[in-house]
Amino acid sequence: VDNRPESTPNSRPSSSRFEVGERLRQTAFLDQTLPTRTRYQNSPYRVDPSEKAQLLAPMIRSTAEQYFSKYKISWHRHANHALSSQQCCLNFLMPLAEQPGRLSQLIGRALDIAPPDMMPVEDGPDGRPWYVGFEWNGGGHDYLNESKKGKPLQRGANSTCADAVVRFCTDQGPEFLLIEWKYTEKYGAPIPAKGNCERCRRYTAIAFDPNGPLKRNPMLNLKDFFYEPFYQLLRQQMLAHRMQLAQHGGVRRVRVLHISPAGNRALHRVTSPPLRELALGVDAFDVFRSLVVRPNDFVNRTIEDLFIPTLREAGADDPWASYLTQRYRFLSDGASVVS
Repeated sequence: VDNRPESTPNSRPSSSRFEVGERLRQTAFLDQTLPTRTRYQNSPYRVDPSEKAQLLAPMIRSTAEQYFSKYKISWHRHANHALSSQQCCLNFLMPLAEQPGRLSQLIGRALDIAPPDMMPVEDGPDGRPWYVGFEWNGGGHDYLNESKKGKPLQRGANSTCADAVVRFCTDQGPEFLLIEWKYTEKYGAPIPAKGNCERCRRYTAIAFDPNGPLKRNPMLNLKDFFYEPFYQLLRQQMLAHRMQLAQHGGVRRVRVLHISPAGNRALHRVTSPPLRELALGVDAFDVFRSLVVRPNDFVNRTIEDLFIPTLREAGADDPWASYLTQRYRFLSDGASVVS
């Protein structure tokens, strides 16, 4: 299974202006906070894999290792890279795993609803309930025909995974929200053709089921989605749809929330020629949303819009808010985050 081609900080050889700027900013941050780090392959923004925990916020370094070990979650191949989207996601969301109040405000802002009542997803490493889960692939269910010989799916590798998941309840009932996190990723070339037959076997019937997640369109087939980010977006929407059909965990609805920095404009490129030719739009996420039966089941937001209000409320004395604003300087581009 092609699980996470997007896990590499740079998915194409050429660099976008945003990515180049973030390399410089992350290097400056590491020079200030980790001057004695072991540089991996002499890169100023990579550390030796054995030191990857040093790229996490201090308050979650040991917790993250324990959590990943407890649930046998695989770290991404480039988890030792300062531009890793996995590390970025953990730094922003893992400190909120036991803060349902802050999390509720964040989810309400993301979905444009009243702050919902957050519900635990699973236990953290110390047995206390966590309101955010990470590298979620369906809670042990093979919703997308990805298991090999009936073996359990591994979180974080060899199956479709969302970077994070939350569960909450509104007046309409309980919901799951799958969260995909991006940092400096950008795409262009199609995914490797090897394996396309297996991809079609697994996913075609799910994607184009009459009651499936996509609108019926005789002009489209599965191979039209074999370009990132569309391939990943489709698989996650299929996962959400199948979880909803199964009423996983007793929920009535499962949506997908995509989060990325506002400055990463290269990520929004419409990479699939067939989707471009259909003239569905000029923004990849608007195009994908237009293909979903219930467009509001796919939500795209920026990190800045979601987190800056929470960081301001937390204040500069809050260790989590202070770390994020110092580490991810794009948060303050054009606006003061915390005072």
